[in-house]
Amino acid sequence: MFESARLPQKMDKKTFKKLEPELREALLEAQLPVVEKKDFSTLILVDGLDGAGKGEAVARLYGWMDARHLVCNAYGEKLDEAKLRPPLWRYWRDLPAKGETAIVFGSWYQGILRDKIYNKIDDDAFEKALMRIRRFEEMLSNEGVLILKFWFVLPKDVQEERLKKIQKKNAARHVLADWAALKHHKQASQVGEKIILETSKGFAPWFVIPSQDPEYRDAALAQTVARAMKLRLEDGEVREVAAPPVIGGLQRETAVDAIDLSASLDKAPYEKKREKYQKILSDLSDRKDMSKTGVILVFQGNDAAGKGGAIRRVIRPLDPRIYKVHPISAPTDEEKARPYLWRFWRRVPRKGHFAIFDRSWYERVLVERVEGFASHGDWLRAYNEINEFEQELTDFGFIVCKFWLAISEEEQLRRFKAREETAYKQHKITDEDWRNRLKWDQYAIAAGDMIDRTSTHYAPWTLVSSENKRHARIEVLKTICDRLEEVV
Repeated sequence: MFESARLPQKMDKKTFKKLEPELREALLEAQLPVVEKKDFSTLILVDGLDGAGKGEAVARLYGWMDARHLVCNAYGEKLDEAKLRPPLWRYWRDLPAKGETAIVFGSWYQGILRDKIYNKIDDDAFEKALMRIRRFEEMLSNEGVLILKFWFVLPKDVQEERLKKIQKKNAARHVLADWAALKHHKQASQVGEKIILETSKGFAPWFVIPSQDPEYRDAALAQTVARAMKLRLEDGEVREVAAPPVIGGLQRETAVDAIDLSASLDKAPYEKKREKYQKILSDLSDRKDMSKTGVILVFQGNDAAGKGGAIRRVIRPLDPRIYKVHPISAPTDEEKARPYLWRFWRRVPRKGHFAIFDRSWYERVLVERVEGFASHGDWLRAYNEINEFEQELTDFGFIVCKFWLAISEEEQLRRFKAREETAYKQHKITDEDWRNRLKWDQYAIAAGDMIDRTSTHYAPWTLVSSENKRHARIEVLKTICDRLEEVV
């Protein structure tokens, strides 16, 4: 997860200075009607990695909103009063009244985050703590509390650079704790991913914000808070909220946008590598330990990105008896009459076999989202449902390999025209393809959100530049071989 949040999202100071009055106005336009109507209260949690600027962001947000109806509740180590009571007592004690807003700094997540990082609790205790938090947040939501949770992320090299600057200023009281946080950066990121996967619900969503650039970070925080409060005012009920695609007039860059499309491979080295990896794949599929696992390959990407060609190179070295290719199109009436994952559960392979999906359950958060076939709440909820589905598969011993094949808008147009002009390829191009092309930007945003929300350590996305088909096919083959070699 967090792929887009690791990108160097930036906003120059001039743009931010111009935007700042608009952000403050938007926050007040959302906050003051809440104060007047008193229909709900708001909790804003600011969490994430140490050194990501949580304190700075809270201070700025506090300055932009009406402080008369805002409180900042900061929690550190438990005092004796809290130690004598259940873990959630102090948070219950400080809940804001309807119409009021509380910024929670050092929330109910911080203790279990640190305990897990430093191995003070085992997996069972960790899961129980998350379950207790989910129940707590759902109860608050049912009682009219708007819960907005922000997780700040920061690349390790940027975190280290910030610590060096702190040392130069002789801010010694911060250094020891933050250097310890740097040492455990990887563990903190992994535990953070687990927390977000388990506790990002429609009634209490997580928003992951990149924190390399303070201006972008704070603009994203303010704009998301204002938007969520405004939506709640308009609807009068709990609804799932997605992060805004545009922050302060700047398009939010996603992991898809960052794919280097210049990668290419000439024919001679391509054929040599193709033979190499196809042989490896064939050998791996014949190993005895293959019977202990199943392989699920998911191919998504831009229309005409070469999914079919990549799949053909994968199945060529495999025994036809151990794989099945599933081309996924619009659901049938039979499938529509059941939960959307039903048709994919039916296609789960047995151990020792491959299931290859040319498009998949991810259409829920792509086509169905963009074209309006799924409601706003349905496609937002699907991220967690998909993650849980894939975790169930991997917990059972399956390997889940997911590929996003990317091409440029110009290359897609060239391939569309070539298909129209080639008799045996004309069946590949439809009116729907041309209609989808008109929504290129919407699909790009949806794909970026999909990758951010569903690229997990157990089922990661592999982002493949497919501008050059030979390069893409080798990347796919190599990735599958690498994943199989870890298991068989």
